[in-house]
Amino acid sequence: MSFAERLKELRTAAGLSQEKLAERLGVSRQVITKWETDRGTPDMENLMALAHTFHLSLDELVSGAGSKQPDADHLYDSVTEYDIGDNKRFDIKLGRARSIEVTGYDGEKIRIRLASDTIETLQSDFKIKVDDIRGRLDVELTRKRGVAEATARDGLDVIVQLPQKYVSHVELKAAAKELIVRDLECEDLEFGGKVESVLIDGFSGAMDLNCNLDMKIDCRSLKGSLDINQLSAISRVTVPGDMPVSARSRGIGNSVYFQRSGAAVEDFSQPEAEAVIELNGLKSELFICAED
Repeated sequence: MSFAERLKELRTAAGLSQEKLAERLGVSRQVITKWETDRGTPDMENLMALAHTFHLSLDELVSGAGSKQPDADHLYDSVTEYDIGDNKRFDIKLGRARSIEVTGYDGEKIRIRLASDTIETLQSDFKIKVDDIRGRLDVELTRKRGVAEATARDGLDVIVQLPQKYVSHVELKAAAKELIVRDLECEDLEFGGKVESVLIDGFSGAMDLNCNLDMKIDCRSLKGSLDINQLSAISRVTVPGDMPVSARSRGIGNSVYFQRSGAAVEDFSQPEAEAVIELNGLKSELFICAED
């Protein structure tokens, strides 16, 4: 397999359009097209960026030796797909899991992948139910009787790929150690439940996190708003040092503090910034930390 063919296969399997991959690398879509049609090759800097994007070593990226495809990174998996034909409001209930990842991609289907390294009977223990009701798509993950909630908590990863052109609103209810949101554009995404850590790596729209646990939020790229709604909690949002943010605090007894590289600093928020972070609720604290 040529490098051009391999790059296209990796990109497609990861659910990335040429535009999205180009945006991640800081190049034009035409450059990606040249690489995938064998009319050009990436320089060393872009090769390293591609390897990081696909979670491969540089040697694995170039030669393919010992590499893993994105859908082969767990011992056991089960995939459910459903065709989408128009704009939908997605109501997704996943219950308990170890990690949950939600991404947008250039496709026509919603794709829900259950993956695990420990649950051999994954396909029979867990089921995805999909109901298409008048502009709304209800998705629910259910456990069979006899499967302990702790089994899902410790060993189940859920990856949800949403067809970008049909996504308007997303309501997600779940309990997980980790929530990941990547490359997703929608009017709003509302999370309700429990989560300990959140990674936001390419989100455009309005995101609401309704969780009363102390959260660690790694916000790498945000165009829009992130509302953190909490009751008596202490959470931390880390942002790149060069990313302007606007910070607000509403509610009763809430406080927002600022840090840079772990040290307390004065308020560095910018009212007109594209990324808006807001703390709502009651008697909660939020630390916004810029990492250089």
